[in-house]
Amino acid sequence: MSYISTRGMAPSLGFDDVLLTGLARDGGLYVPDVWPQLTDDDLRALRGKPYEEVAVRVMTPFLQGAIGEEEFARLVRDAYSTFTHRAITPLIQLDQRNWVVELFHGPTLAFKDVALQLLGRLFDHVLAKRDSRITVVGATSGDTGSAAIEACRDRERVDIVILHPYGRTSEVQRRQMTSVLSSNVRNVALQGTFDDAQDAVKAMFNDPEFRAEVNLSAVNSINWARIMAQIVYYVTAAVALGAPDREVAFAVPTGNFGNVYAAYAAKAMGVPIARLIVGTNENDILARFFQQGEMKTSVVVPTISPSMDIQVSSNFERLLFDLMDRDGAAVAATMDEFKRTGRFQVSQGQLTRAIELFEGHRCGQEETLEEMARTYRDAGYMLDPHTAVGVNAARKADLDPSVPIVSLACAHPAKFPDAVERATGIRPGLPRHLADLFERPERVHVLPNDMDVLKRFVREQSRAVRG
Repeated sequence: MSYISTRGMAPSLGFDDVLLTGLARDGGLYVPDVWPQLTDDDLRALRGKPYEEVAVRVMTPFLQGAIGEEEFARLVRDAYSTFTHRAITPLIQLDQRNWVVELFHGPTLAFKDVALQLLGRLFDHVLAKRDSRITVVGATSGDTGSAAIEACRDRERVDIVILHPYGRTSEVQRRQMTSVLSSNVRNVALQGTFDDAQDAVKAMFNDPEFRAEVNLSAVNSINWARIMAQIVYYVTAAVALGAPDREVAFAVPTGNFGNVYAAYAAKAMGVPIARLIVGTNENDILARFFQQGEMKTSVVVPTISPSMDIQVSSNFERLLFDLMDRDGAAVAATMDEFKRTGRFQVSQGQLTRAIELFEGHRCGQEETLEEMARTYRDAGYMLDPHTAVGVNAARKADLDPSVPIVSLACAHPAKFPDAVERATGIRPGLPRHLADLFERPERVHVLPNDMDVLKRFVREQSRAVRG
């Protein structure tokens, strides 16, 4: 196995280089040139195994021998020792058919911890081996930032700068980022949208001189290692519900398409997934795509599920690469058109292939609140607004009723207390380790959406530049 760019013009890389590179030099995203396979016997052998053991088995083929199995197992155990639930990602049953997999038991109460707690340790391992230093720059719509900061804080060989859209995250999300005062951490409140922040990060990666100067690396889901780590909880959930002898479906609330792409990867590896149900809020570019075959941007609408307030879904390019038969030139031309015009259309044949597995549903704000209220009333289970979008999409799915549907619980309800209280009448409290969050001092830099200003700021923070 090697890793190839979705745009076909960057060199293929091994795992170590893909981990540190993030975005390919041609602007594309790295994917494996072949998918490792989990046979039916492999899946049966995972039944009843601890999450960490399954994680090592699922991810080891992607490492290409770059990390020894014993050392990798140690890194995995260390990463998940930070989680407060022994199952790491436990399954909870809502009714006869519907389940949720809780992905929020990590230190920042969001699904991003599952990948990023491991990613920080992988960075440490590879950088120590190379005696090198990196500058991580990431964009966040809310949860990636705090999870990335928690994973990278106080690491000797990593400096991290996170951009979030000014005034467009929940207060808990913001404070989880800005209250970390470690010397290697900086937060930027960008005067713009998440898409502006994501565009700024991509522009930095597409500037070869700047990229080399600060030794730039990524924690966003453009980094393949993020996707790799997320595949694991699809495998564990499917096996727990009877795979390989029973199909399962997943409902994934998504804006950037990274989480649901990890489910697509699990399917490509042999997990019997009957359906991938994409849930979106009012920023419904993905739901519209799976209905019409057209990707068309619109104005970003602020909602009560802010982590999904996105109109440019970066990871969709990885799926597009397969829909276009891994023709990098065709993907590059399509993405150039999208950047230039804000839209592109796939062929009817490509759309037909996509909807064999995917379907998309939009869930507006009032519908989200109604779902939160209904689930709490009927099942006694509290949903955060993002998870509610996924559960609502599961209810709308056109699927054989014998197939169980697992919705991804992507964040702890306490991260969005205003929305939860509005829906249920109950204000969820933060766990003990975050109980004093609102009393902690904050450090944040409010900056304009200006590339020269942002690059200057990153240079000033980077020890790779200072030597």
